[in-house]
Amino acid sequence: MKLLKSINSLATASAIAVSAFVLPTVATAGEFTGNIGMYSKYLLRGIAEENSNTAIQGGLDYAFDNGFYLGYWGSNLGYNYETKPEADTTVLQGFENDFYGGYSGSVGKFDYSAGLIQYYYINVDDSDLTELVLSGGFAGWTLQAQYLLTDGAWGNSGDIYWTLNGGVALPKDFGIDLSLGYYTYNDDDNDKLVLPAEDAKTTTTSEMRHVNVSLTHPIGDTGADMAITYIFAGKDRFEQKYTNSMVMSATWGFDI
Repeated sequence: MKLLKSINSLATASAIAVSAFVLPTVATAGEFTGNIGMYSKYLLRGIAEENSNTAIQGGLDYAFDNGFYLGYWGSNLGYNYETKPEADTTVLQGFENDFYGGYSGSVGKFDYSAGLIQYYYINVDDSDLTELVLSGGFAGWTLQAQYLLTDGAWGNSGDIYWTLNGGVALPKDFGIDLSLGYYTYNDDDNDKLVLPAEDAKTTTTSEMRHVNVSLTHPIGDTGADMAITYIFAGKDRFEQKYTNSMVMSATWGFDI
C-alpha cells in the first residue's frame, strides 16, 4: 500500500538521507557549515517510495564553543498525506523540515552526543513529532538510538530506531559506508497511526529495517561526493516486507 509506505518512511534529519542520520560528535567549535545533495529517490530508514521523485536535500549546522550545536535539514517529498476533506491530494507535494539541537563531546577516544529533533511537515498531517537522539562512537563506528517522544501518523511514543554506522576506506579514494537499521516498537498503537488495512496485524515488538551499503568517491576536485547505495530492505512495524532498492546521489558539504 503506497500510503502506508509513505507514512512509515517519514522522519529523518540527515545530510545524507540514504545513510542513517548521525548526530554530530565533537564538532569544531564555532563552525558554521552547510550541505546540499541530490538523490534519485527519497529514501528513509530502508523504505523507498515506488513513485518517489528525485529529492533535493540540504541543511545548515552551527557548533558553539561549549559543545552545543543547532541545525536544520529539509527535503522535498514524492508524496503527501492530507486528512483535510477539502485538500486536493493530486496536486499537493509534501516537504520535510527537521530542526535539531544538542550537545556533543568526547572522553578519550569515545565520542558521544545527545539531542532532540523536531519534525515539521508541509502537506503531511499528524507527523510533526519529536525524537530524543543519543549516540556514541568509537574507532570509526557509531551506535545511535532515536527514541520517539510523541504519537503520530508514523509512530508511537516509545518507538526506538537503532542504527550502527561505519565505513572503510578503499584504494583510489573509494570508500564503503555501511548502515544497519533496527526498530524496537511500542505496540500500544495510537489513534493517529496510519494502518495498512482494517485487518492489519498488531504492531510487532521489533524488526530489522534495513542494511545499506554505499560505494562513495569524490567528484574530482569539486568538493562534492557521489554515492551508489544498495538497500537490503527489511520489514515495518506491521511485518510488511519491503523490496530492495538502489539510490544514486551527489552531495556537497561547505563552510559558511
